[in-house]
Amino acid sequence: MEDFYKQKTLPDLGESRPLPIPQTVGPYKIESVLSKGGMSVLYLASHPEKEEPIVIKILLPKYFKNKEMASRFLKEAQIIGMTNHPNIVRLYDQGQWEKGLYIAMEFIQGISLRQFIKQKSLSNKRALEIILQVAYALSHLHSHGVIHRDLKPENILITETGAIKVIDFGIAQVHGEQDRLTQKKKMMGTPVYMSPEQKETPLQISFTSDIYALGIIAYELILGRLSHGVIHLNLLQKSLRPIIERALKIDPKERYPDIVDFITDVSEYIGTSSEKKDEEIESDEMIHLVDYAQRLLIPKKIPNWSPLEIGLSSYEGVGLYLDFFKPAKNRYSIVLAEVLETSVTTLLHNSIFRAMMRSAMKFGFNSPVELLQNLNQMLFQDQMTQTFALSLLTLNAENNLVSFISCGSTPLWHIPKMSTQIHILQSPNPPLGSSATTSFLESRDNWNEGDTLILHSLGLKAPETPNLDDILPLRAQSQADKVLEKLSNGQVKRGTATLTIQRPF
Repeated sequence: MEDFYKQKTLPDLGESRPLPIPQTVGPYKIESVLSKGGMSVLYLASHPEKEEPIVIKILLPKYFKNKEMASRFLKEAQIIGMTNHPNIVRLYDQGQWEKGLYIAMEFIQGISLRQFIKQKSLSNKRALEIILQVAYALSHLHSHGVIHRDLKPENILITETGAIKVIDFGIAQVHGEQDRLTQKKKMMGTPVYMSPEQKETPLQISFTSDIYALGIIAYELILGRLSHGVIHLNLLQKSLRPIIERALKIDPKERYPDIVDFITDVSEYIGTSSEKKDEEIESDEMIHLVDYAQRLLIPKKIPNWSPLEIGLSSYEGVGLYLDFFKPAKNRYSIVLAEVLETSVTTLLHNSIFRAMMRSAMKFGFNSPVELLQNLNQMLFQDQMTQTFALSLLTLNAENNLVSFISCGSTPLWHIPKMSTQIHILQSPNPPLGSSATTSFLESRDNWNEGDTLILHSLGLKAPETPNLDDILPLRAQSQADKVLEKLSNGQVKRGTATLTIQRPF
């Protein structure tokens, strides 16, 4: 039960002190703590009349007098109370005790769908049968006017008997009604599973937002891997792609208008699909091939360059290529490239570009500009007709110089020692492969002991550079993790990477 209500989805209003375990809440005897969230605590309790465990959810006492939080808490109980479905957690009771408010709910002995996704222990047919059960729960909710708004693998439990239970209605709402937190446009939900309209206009979402979230979950469950918001439908069986693709349409008008339509298509697919063994093997081989290619294109192992300390943090995706080179003594080069038009052939294009870059590096170069001019010519002589956003960082420890060339890519951030002022290095070059006659421009800066360099692929321009004062005291790896977390805000649409390069001495 460790994943039960694990992630915070309401605004974090501050940490509370550890609370003593009460002996009773209302008429229920408390046995132990299950978990603690931002505004509530879950206890395992016993029912005074039934010989079965139940879950007691209490609102933290410090929020009892907060009208917004108390209203939201009672709203969750009201919404669960509206439902009566085998795939939805049951409400037993709600009330007030001496220290605040409580909700008594069904105790579900099981594990979260997230664990199943990470284990990839399901066939396509079983995965879709699970998705159907979740869809049945959504159909029941939607028929009562309820939008879940936070459907994700952590909020779907699988019991010991294989039954599915949808839980956590902390931010659910009745269609047409608005709560004050939503009206204040605070982000409520989990970004990876949120529909585009829920992120941009939370006041205007409808039932199709839940369908979008279910599409992401279905994609992850079928492939047996978390998506981190990066979707490549070509990894799915061809006959299944149209169903998931329609559920994930950016425009809600192009999605399934009703969850019943989604249920119909999935049911027909299960009924007509023979799910041949060789098709499953072919799908698994494709996934392993993608994993292998990504390990080549974004290496997990960072080179041990003694004058430097490098941190790398990345999300999965097939659009990036990252590489490290040491062309000469005391000289270091880092390449971060990205295919601008991702498609089913993205991995192939990146692999070809990797071979070209390594070939160009092997033959040597007098300057970074010369290297890119030669590489640009190689791209035009190739038939793949693809363009790349590219960052080429070259460090010269002997002359204390940093050279940076950006081709349609993000800037380099240079933070000198004992300073919080960020130097922006960026050159206005077009993407590599755009023109055979490009004259590349280079940016240079001094590079001294104690300096920090930050290179990323997050698409942010110089005016959007955030305040990084809090990450400067950290080691390189911690810096990279924090920068990626801060800049992406969990809303990752493709492969992304952040590198931090420190020069301690």
